[in-house]
Amino acid sequence: MALSPRLEFRQSQSLTLTPQLMQSIRLLQLSHLELNDFVDAELLRNPLLEREEGGGDDVGPEEPQHVPAEMSAYEDTVASGERTKDASEIAEGYDTAVENVFPDAGPQDHAQASGPDRNGSFEGGEAPDLDQYVASRPRLSDHLEAQAHMLLRTPADRLIAQHLIDGLNEAGYLVVEPEAVAELLGAELADVEAVLEVLQTCDPIGIFARNVAECLAIQLRERDRFDPIMQKLIANLHLLAEHNMAGLLKAVGCDREDLADMLAELRQLDPKPGLAFDSAPVEAVVPDVFVRPGPDGGWQIELNTEVLPRVLVNRVYYATVTRKTRDTAEKSFLSDCLNTANWLTKSLDQRAQTITKVAAEIVRQQDGFLTHGVAHLKPMTLKTVAEAIDMHESTVSRVTANKYMATPRGLYEMKYFFTTAISSSDGGGDHSAEAVRHRIRQLIDAEPANDILSDDTIAEMLRKEQGIDVARRTVAKYREGMNIPSSVIRRRQKKGLERIA
Repeated sequence: MALSPRLEFRQSQSLTLTPQLMQSIRLLQLSHLELNDFVDAELLRNPLLEREEGGGDDVGPEEPQHVPAEMSAYEDTVASGERTKDASEIAEGYDTAVENVFPDAGPQDHAQASGPDRNGSFEGGEAPDLDQYVASRPRLSDHLEAQAHMLLRTPADRLIAQHLIDGLNEAGYLVVEPEAVAELLGAELADVEAVLEVLQTCDPIGIFARNVAECLAIQLRERDRFDPIMQKLIANLHLLAEHNMAGLLKAVGCDREDLADMLAELRQLDPKPGLAFDSAPVEAVVPDVFVRPGPDGGWQIELNTEVLPRVLVNRVYYATVTRKTRDTAEKSFLSDCLNTANWLTKSLDQRAQTITKVAAEIVRQQDGFLTHGVAHLKPMTLKTVAEAIDMHESTVSRVTANKYMATPRGLYEMKYFFTTAISSSDGGGDHSAEAVRHRIRQLIDAEPANDILSDDTIAEMLRKEQGIDVARRTVAKYREGMNIPSSVIRRRQKKGLERIA
């Protein structure tokens, strides 16, 4: 067969992901914080975009709305001071002397109760810096370095202390070996141990310990409670972790009353003293969707518009600049900015509609959970929701990622409602894996100390009571996932508590 070049025409269809389409897909899976960061970056880059502030009615050109100029912190403070009455006027209103209204104020303070004078000026010429009053969390390293500077005199000891401070983890435990510090600095091991002994007296008590036993021992020694019996208890903490109370009583050599008192003292100690420092501030989870009972007995789904960015396309500015420019590159840049701005506004609107559509379908399928609780949570997959709203599974997966829903039952991540199905032994409907976990926890919490339920017993009870066809190994997997110990350890725990009580 001879090979020769030739021309052919072929007609075919293919799906091509344009950069804007890929960006629209990426916007779906962003949380509201990440989305606001993305929009802020676009606002800086695109001159045709502007953030929509407020939701007031539009005002026509014949009645221009007065927009107050943005005031600085100093001007705002001065303005509030000008509206504040002075001490003499306040006292005159109460028909009494100034000293009776402001007893702690000196004679120089009687002229005016507020900080600035009538001209809006403060003593010294400057308004106080409000940022200096903002509370900040102390850092553990700074807190310890200040103490080490006072406790240690020589530069060599302070250098050793700095390396030991750098070797602390967030809980306050020393994770570097003194031998390694001595080798790194070329110092004697005895010197490093001496500095470590001094640092273990720093605040918070229990810092620089190598393990939990040493941390508790430091705190007990500070309280003058590290007697020989308590030393035996600290040396046998592994028996306490295993809830082997009989072995612990024998190892410590005390009666049950003394052991109960010592355990009560241990509960008052802090096994992780370093967590009071350097911890990141707790950020509250803000819901993306609100679910409320409707007046007709159904459910109302509402997007949390407070966390969603709202942007506008400034077409007036685009038209003005386009008329004045003659440069081809500038016109091309403005055209690209306009296309990007139109795409962004459209994508944000489409994202909001998609989230609402998916949330409405989740609420429809999980009506039993919203009405009666987790025991009525139905098994649901991404595929079932995608087929119901005529979307792709990947789209539903992106929409539910990093999104939270506020319901009458609490705040839940949207991924929480997607659980696998466990078949029913009586031919009824499938059961949600989350509902099965909830029932397992209920059975274990209600078990008496003299009748601990094994995994086989729990599986049999679920099969007889609710028709849940679940294997013993599945019960064990769910139990371990909820950090519930085995039946042997639970029996030892409850019997040990009874002996101490």
